Amino acid sequence: MWGPEGLDEVEAELLGPPEDLKGRDVLEIGAGAAQCARWLAAQGARPVALDISHRQLQHALRIGASFPLVCADAGALPFADGSFDLACSAYGALPFVADPVLVLKEVHRVLRPGGRFVFSVTHPIRWAFPDEPGPEGLSVSASYFDRTPYVEQDEEGRAVYVEHHRTIGDRVRDVVAGGFRLVDLVEPEWPAWNTSEWGGWSPLRGSLIPGSAIFVCERD
Repeated sequence: MWGPEGLDEVEAELLGPPEDLKGRDVLEIGAGAAQCARWLAAQGARPVALDISHRQLQHALRIGASFPLVCADAGALPFADGSFDLACSAYGALPFVADPVLVLKEVHRVLRPGGRFVFSVTHPIRWAFPDEPGPEGLSVSASYFDRTPYVEQDEEGRAVYVEHHRTIGDRVRDVVAGGFRLVDLVEPEWPAWNTSEWGGWSPLRGSLIPGSAIFVCERD
């Protein structure tokens, strides 16, 4: 699943037709509980799920994982050059690092020539609107160009959650600086069947402004 809209890889085929995934080496970055890697394994791929959070990977183990789980920084991937055919990241890693180009360069390094990297993030335009599902979330309240990170702190002032804003132009430049060719930029529309509402996500907002941005990149 690429984002809250409900666009899944079976429908989108951004990594390629599901039947072509069999036997491919695929790296999931910012895997969390490795839901994407689990789906990839079911298609016959050979996934590796990577996350910086040991706790998330423990959750993946509890659910069940028949593939390697690696606890590591996405900016310092512990793999040899050209180890993977494909890489993917659904709302993982890239929004949470201050230097996304470093991650992109690392992914480029571990992909084989012709390899594809697909990653999804919150659509940058959402940063200009309040994170509310109702009408109050439809009025611009901040500058789209303000790149100040969103930070949550504990009682002692330590950052416990940090998310970085990049404009669409920033993301495109990052992809290119990472050595990739941008093949497609997908902005999923909110489907009529999805009536879910949680956090700032809702059919009301989703029908008017994009929520996710999916970047399809290739290593030439």
